[in-house]
Amino acid sequence: MAEHTNRLLYETSPYLRQHAHNPVDWYPWGEEALAKARRENKPILLSIGYSACHWCHVMEHESFENEDTARLMNDLFVNIKVDREERPDLDHIYMNAVQLLTGHGGWPMTVFLTPGGEPFYGGTYFPPQDRHGLPGFPRVLLAVAQAYREKPDDVQRTVEQLVSGLRWLEGHSPSPQALDSSSVLDGAARLSGAYDETYGGIGQAPKFPNEAVFELFLRAYHSSGERRYRNMVLHTLRQMARGGIYDQLGGGFHRYSVDERWLVPHFEKMLYDNAQLVPLYLAAYQLTGDHFFAGIARETLEYVIREMRDAAGGFYATQDADSEGEEGRFFLWDPDEVRRVLGAETAEIACRYWDVSAAGNFEGRNILHVTLDIPQLAKLFHRCWQKPARSSWPCASAASSPHATKRS
Repeated sequence: MAEHTNRLLYETSPYLRQHAHNPVDWYPWGEEALAKARRENKPILLSIGYSACHWCHVMEHESFENEDTARLMNDLFVNIKVDREERPDLDHIYMNAVQLLTGHGGWPMTVFLTPGGEPFYGGTYFPPQDRHGLPGFPRVLLAVAQAYREKPDDVQRTVEQLVSGLRWLEGHSPSPQALDSSSVLDGAARLSGAYDETYGGIGQAPKFPNEAVFELFLRAYHSSGERRYRNMVLHTLRQMARGGIYDQLGGGFHRYSVDERWLVPHFEKMLYDNAQLVPLYLAAYQLTGDHFFAGIARETLEYVIREMRDAAGGFYATQDADSEGEEGRFFLWDPDEVRRVLGAETAEIACRYWDVSAAGNFEGRNILHVTLDIPQLAKLFHRCWQKPARSSWPCASAASSPHATKRS
């Protein structure tokens, strides 16, 4: 394969520079690309992502590194790559457009624009071939380019509808009325209809922490005294902390759960998720006096300070889902690895506690998640156990805690 470089080689964004050797003729966002689109009357293919996004890497490998796909992109479009962390303003506009078009959003985001920058079609990840109900990316490229050439009136109608929708979204002015408790209770009541009584959280798979929703439920509980709001918050926080969405060894929460049970995470970790979850867990501790919640907050803060803080004092926005080129590599275990770290006797207990088996619970390996309480574990293995006065988990001591062992 021939060695390629493009204009992104000279950008400062790590995400853009990751694409500098694609055979795609990428442009950064700017007048040069927009002028080329106007001059050649070509639609714009706008691709937005960020450096820690797993599916952004997948689409790059499957499509942007593919010579045939890149040739289609270069022939039919002016291709612009944007880092959402560098240009949140552009990300906001075009994410709203994609959500209006499809009802959902995410990254990588793929948006097709007129030479004037107006959106007329878009989506998120597209596979290289038709798969799982999604059209293959080459087929999308050909269809969009054909529609732009042969159905300009349809494209213009879509543009007008989207632009009108975007203006409506941005055009709301603040209400002159003061926010009162009835507004809080009304919002909480409406959102509670989507609550998952079994596993906690809002909706089904994929399931996000939805920190703001559970903060609202806490406000509703304090305002009304309705215990169902309290119970929804506490149940969800427990389920999350026991699940694979929580890093059982290193602390901190992954981005979201692929399944409804909080077991299989999207392994990326976001600073803003962890920053919003800590106050929720502390509020749960204040509400109950249960040190379990305080321990999760403490472990999460320790993780952020240990792994998300730069030497200069700032904080990183994200931690990549991929490790050594493999999704979630450092968060997956097998029984032999546990035995090498802990020794056979302790490993048997740890494997039972965290559901580590030879069969595995994720692609033949194991995501650590809590399967039973410490008193149950102690009874199962005929061990004495006494709940300590303070602990992030109810185990006898830091030295004997399953959380005390971390992967090197």
